[in-house]
Amino acid sequence: MTQPNINKNEISRIKTYVEGFDEVMQGGIPEGSVILLAGTSGSMKSSFAFSTMFYNTLLEGKTCLYISLEQSFWSLVNHAVNLDFDMSKINTVIVSDVSRVDEKIREVNSSKKGNLVVVDLGALRREVKDTKIGEQGDWINVIKNLIRKFKTQSKLDIFTLDSLSALYILSRFENPRAELFHIFESFREQKVTSFLISEMPLDKSRYSEYGVEDYLSDGIIYLERTEQYRKVIRSLQVIKMRATNCDLNMYTLEFSNSKFKALYGGQAPLV
Repeated sequence: MTQPNINKNEISRIKTYVEGFDEVMQGGIPEGSVILLAGTSGSMKSSFAFSTMFYNTLLEGKTCLYISLEQSFWSLVNHAVNLDFDMSKINTVIVSDVSRVDEKIREVNSSKKGNLVVVDLGALRREVKDTKIGEQGDWINVIKNLIRKFKTQSKLDIFTLDSLSALYILSRFENPRAELFHIFESFREQKVTSFLISEMPLDKSRYSEYGVEDYLSDGIIYLERTEQYRKVIRSLQVIKMRATNCDLNMYTLEFSNSKFKALYGGQAPLV
């Protein structure tokens, strides 16, 4: 069998649209990767993911799916508006009733703009309640089915799950290593770039709940929040990124005028 001749410049990448950050990842995240967005509370993990999806929707015409297990649709949108994202420039689709997913997919398919699909927390609750099957795996199956449906019946480029920690509370794993392996593989098989938000413990001893997520993921982006001289300082660092020659230095992360910027501060990696 002839081996494919793939040039590194031919690897398709998803831009984060964080100024100064894509440049240190050879243009962005390899398309189809499963990425952990890890950090402690208040490090702007959700905002980072939302910003990436917003600009890919606005500037690339992509379709993105945001599933939040912690915030309702209106809470999420109000937060985005407060950060000065102009939601009128994209097609925002809310899934508040799982029985109407086909209707929402037709709405996505007929749109001439990029699409940001937000699944309301209440919809997932109703889905799990209505299935009337065991608690184990219900939430996971709902998420898998939504991704698969939008991918096969429409177009889906980027997916965010906010957050893994909330998923773990809702789903009881008997064998976390094996079950997480199948979850990560199911995301990867859909060939959708996935952001999985991971809440780190306050002692920053690990990037994820079980530790196994670290090597199951294709990449880890670490966001940090520290207090210095009565000011809150946020930082950003690539821990790993497969198929990418990365700069692993720590960057200062700033947000202004609805845009993130990664500024090199000459700091050594804090891991």
